Amino acid sequence: MAKKMMVGKVLNFVAWLTGVLVSLAVGFAMTGGTLTVPWLDSLGASVVTMVAGWIVVIATLVSVVLAILKQ
Repeated sequence: MAKKMMVGKVLNFVAWLTGVLVSLAVGFAMTGGTLTVPWLDSLGASVVTMVAGWIVVIATLVSVVLAILKQ
């Protein structure tokens, strides 16, 4: 029983860490201009994509800090 709980905790951590890494990758790609939203860029609003990227990065970092403080 204890072994199953440990495996579950490890899998939860791996899933959480993967989500954090993907969020940061997407956010930094948006801020750097590598990742764009086609219909926004066609309107010349790449600034909107950049701001959205920074929002993703900041929100991810805040959630990481809050998760660490909760533990």
